Amino acid sequence: MINRYNPNETIWERWSLNAALFPEKEAIVHWDAEAEPYRWTFGSLLQNADRVALALMRKGISKGDVCAIIVRHNAGFYPLYLAIASIGAIPAVLAYPNGRLHPEKFRQGLEGMARHSGLDWIMTERELEHIIAPLTLSQNSMIRGIIFPLELHEDVPVSNDEYKEILNIRNNMKSTDPFLLQHSSGTTGLQKPVLLTHKEILLQIANYSEAVKLTDKDKIATWLPLYHDMGLIAAFHMPLASGITAIQMDPFQWVMVPEILLDAISKEKATLSWLPNFAFNLMSDKIRTEDLEGISLESVRMLINCSEPVRYDSFMKFLASFGHLGITKEKLAASYGMAEITFSATQTEPGVEPRHLEVDRQLLSKGTVKLANSSTQVVRVCVSSGKPIGKTKIKILGQEGSELPEGMVGEIVIKSETVFEGYRNYPEKTAEVLKDGWYYSGDYGFLWEGYLYAIGRKKDIIIVAGNNIYPEDVEDQVMQAGGVIPGRVIAFGEEDPAIGSEQISVIAESHFTEPEMLKKLRLDIIKTGMQIDVTIKNVYIVPPRWLIKSSAGKPARKANMERILKSKEEVLWG
Repeated sequence: MINRYNPNETIWERWSLNAALFPEKEAIVHWDAEAEPYRWTFGSLLQNADRVALALMRKGISKGDVCAIIVRHNAGFYPLYLAIASIGAIPAVLAYPNGRLHPEKFRQGLEGMARHSGLDWIMTERELEHIIAPLTLSQNSMIRGIIFPLELHEDVPVSNDEYKEILNIRNNMKSTDPFLLQHSSGTTGLQKPVLLTHKEILLQIANYSEAVKLTDKDKIATWLPLYHDMGLIAAFHMPLASGITAIQMDPFQWVMVPEILLDAISKEKATLSWLPNFAFNLMSDKIRTEDLEGISLESVRMLINCSEPVRYDSFMKFLASFGHLGITKEKLAASYGMAEITFSATQTEPGVEPRHLEVDRQLLSKGTVKLANSSTQVVRVCVSSGKPIGKTKIKILGQEGSELPEGMVGEIVIKSETVFEGYRNYPEKTAEVLKDGWYYSGDYGFLWEGYLYAIGRKKDIIIVAGNNIYPEDVEDQVMQAGGVIPGRVIAFGEEDPAIGSEQISVIAESHFTEPEMLKKLRLDIIKTGMQIDVTIKNVYIVPPRWLIKSSAGKPARKANMERILKSKEEVLWG
């Protein structure tokens, strides 16, 4: 495995070196629920990428062009991504629309992203042509064309001139050149484009590999979408640059058959996987005992929880469901990061159970961390996301912008070698979050004995009579009410002009339809809130699959709040 970091190296050079050193070693194994896994070696992957690169150049794609990839994860995805990068174009993986998204809504979102991110080409599948093609015809469109990469014929002989052109591009790449465009998760608004260089990505990989003590014995198994930094950087770029194997699968398949991940870990002897909090819950809730026959998770070193505040209950739930397969507390881990830092800012230690604190929730809502004792009325368990990696620095700022001491809650602000230089075509948004080299995350959290604890999004916090209420606390509690679909709850603050303050509102999905059952469920939800000393004023019960989630699977509180307030008379049940 290659661990060294060379600040002048490009990612293509790293891939080429791995292909030369490990031509027969498996680079990417694509698992499919309905077929045998497809296995790319480092050698075959780059050879195929070469052929795709030539086909793309013949289509007119050149250095610096931004190429949006809207393709379901499949074996053909990986050489396409490498091919785009190998000719100096800039890949930007975007979410493939799910079946619940109205085509017009998808087209509008893509149109906005194309306008702001400066997309030059869209690479997609034929079945989306009728939605995407009108974008190229609209006035002021920046999109130069649509390409269907899975239909490209790559067996046309390469001329000497074409080969020289490709080599010339690769030989003139610099580590400071833009490499990829990844988009922030967009939980609080339009996804913003983050442009990253070869150097930032390789430095992040070097720092993060050290933090998780990556070795050549490791294998990564993942269902994570590659349009998200956790999937793209940790589970795709890191193994590819480090010369280790990644087992990939389609996120849509994983949602339908979540045991596919555990099966892949078991059969491929994978050691690492990254999972957002909701994935721990979903697998615990959906995977049946009979689905686990023959599965062993003994090979796992770390299952890393990232991308939203880590929930202690989710860890314990997962442990109760899969501990007998070889998962222990020491194998559960956590990280904290975002696209703007390339991926990770912190990481817990391998082989050590993540720290957790039981604190007074009422004092936490006022911004102070106090460990719970026998007189504490309501306890919140906070799980640490670990310590800063590499040369990363973290501080916590109060409302006035001054740095807070350990044990005080404020905005998490980060300085890192791998912080981005700004949003592409968004100078005003960049100025809001990047100040003197510090990235203002918009997340609330605190430091305790040098460890970071992230506890919620600044913009989501509900302020009731001067107290900060974290919607995650309310949502976790409401899910205890029988009849609420697990993981399908949103809490938010709703303005109440009568009292001049916010009140806590909840939207919960349920299968219940009978008026009496709905009435009882509303009362049960309000009672669950009282157990953590919060008063839920409004309860909106909606049908299954009503709630909107972001492309990263996080609760889109703002979108759901706007939707319910706009149309609550039409959607309410009972």
